[in-house]
Amino acid sequence: MTSKWNYSTLSSEEQSYESRLSKRYAACPPISRLLVQRGITSVEEAEHFFHPSLKDLHDPFLMPDMDKAVARLNKAMGAKERIMVYGDYDVDGTTAVALVYRYLRNFYSNVEYYIPTRYDEGYGISKRSIDYAASQGVSLVIILDCGIKAIDEIDYARSLGIDFIICDHHVPDDRLPDAVAILNPKLEGSIYPCSHLSGCGVGYKFMQAFAISNGIPGAELEGMLDLVAVSIAADIVPMVDENRIMAYHGLRRLNSNPNLGLRAIIRICGLSGREITISDVIFKIGPRINASGRMQSGREAVDLLVARDSAEAHEKGKEIDRYNQDRKELDKRITEEANAILEARGEDCSDKKSIVIYNKDWHRGIIGIVASRLTELYYKPAVVLTLNNGMATGSSRSVQGFDVYKAVEATRDILENFGGHTYAVGLSLKEENIPEFTRRFEEYVSANIQPNQLTPLLDIDAQITFAQITSEFVATLRRFNPFGPGNQKPVFCARSVMDFGTSKLVGKNLEHIKLELVDDTSGKVFNCIAFNMAQHFDYIHSRRPFDIAFTIEDNKHQAAAGAIQLLIKEIRIPE
Repeated sequence: MTSKWNYSTLSSEEQSYESRLSKRYAACPPISRLLVQRGITSVEEAEHFFHPSLKDLHDPFLMPDMDKAVARLNKAMGAKERIMVYGDYDVDGTTAVALVYRYLRNFYSNVEYYIPTRYDEGYGISKRSIDYAASQGVSLVIILDCGIKAIDEIDYARSLGIDFIICDHHVPDDRLPDAVAILNPKLEGSIYPCSHLSGCGVGYKFMQAFAISNGIPGAELEGMLDLVAVSIAADIVPMVDENRIMAYHGLRRLNSNPNLGLRAIIRICGLSGREITISDVIFKIGPRINASGRMQSGREAVDLLVARDSAEAHEKGKEIDRYNQDRKELDKRITEEANAILEARGEDCSDKKSIVIYNKDWHRGIIGIVASRLTELYYKPAVVLTLNNGMATGSSRSVQGFDVYKAVEATRDILENFGGHTYAVGLSLKEENIPEFTRRFEEYVSANIQPNQLTPLLDIDAQITFAQITSEFVATLRRFNPFGPGNQKPVFCARSVMDFGTSKLVGKNLEHIKLELVDDTSGKVFNCIAFNMAQHFDYIHSRRPFDIAFTIEDNKHQAAAGAIQLLIKEIRIPE
């Protein structure tokens, strides 16, 4: 689907900030504009942005209930109570459990971890897990990346003498569970400055507060920021404020001295010896950790991430890699089946503003990925449902700017359970309620989605010429890392570029174009790659001018060698 190009504009006030910053970054004019777009208005703020410091992390005790959580944990350790660290089976949950468990075991031995199975227990706290905790003499559960809606389950646990500390980041309801402490920056009335932490990020802040209360130096905990960086990237939380600081230092750790489990994954997916970026985490490391919970058991991912032996970590990493191969095959098959169903619906589907699709035989661990694929392909909010333990269970994904959480929430009276974020929600309902859910979900989306939200937008940060793409510009641009929501990799456009005469089709099915392009502002020839754009090749090969939207690849080893590559996002042929 062709995107609408959305050109960034600055207000008069922002233009004055740009003018001030341009004195500092005169050699790279677009840099000032990029900084102002990110809310940076002074050279001092720019230096903080370019040099993220752990000293700028917020006081963890600003988070509501943090003092209660630390006091209860200290009490449990002082009384030698058995503690369970419990978390969701996805990347965010398993990294959170690995971090808290690994950190606590440095000081305390009477601690274990628990990850529910996706297929037998489902999302969140299960009665089976509470019964297990009681049988093991557990009196305190630290739950990570879930629990904010587990009212009945925590009441049941309290009846058995088990306390809960909830560390969650999902949207809470008006009524909260009766836990000893609830750590969630999204709680109503919270004054915590960074409201969009990952689940692992909340766990990190808890351990940070625990360390402060006990006078423990921060180096050991800071050494676990590689896990936080993986969670931030995989959960796609905003890359701003302390998320960006933790991701920055976590990536440095990931590139220099990652924990044994992550090191095994890095080696298995071919990232050894090269600079690991947020994109590598999203597309290579994260999916492998996730595959464990999708295909088998999320506990295996934690086993890997807390491993103390290199050989053991490598074996566990290979097993998880096999799960990922199985996951990719299932993903491909189910996506093809879903597309076939939607194509068979024809005009009935094209007239709707949303997609709800159900197949009782689809693999529950894959439906979230399939929902993402359908949203990307049709550019509509999508819900994919399957049957699990007699209940229709699903995942929803959304398009830019539309809050799918509110759309699902509007049907809550016919749901058994739901929870999530603005752009991704999990839900369950009785099978007989699927038609009514489909009708009401479409009704809500149709009434609330804006027409421009049904067309993909490609945000253009700045129009530049090839003459402006200097080695100094690329080096400064690299300092904008790590990229993510709120700090996306800048997208540029260049007008009237032309083929140098050497462009060619590449790929197994000749579906990509490898180009060398020039413009009329300099004698520079830039290597470019345009994935899945072979339909433009004949025009390009005719050496007529066209426009491109692109990102500049930030591999510092390539840049040092002068081999800067442009990744083309879209090509526009003149009408």
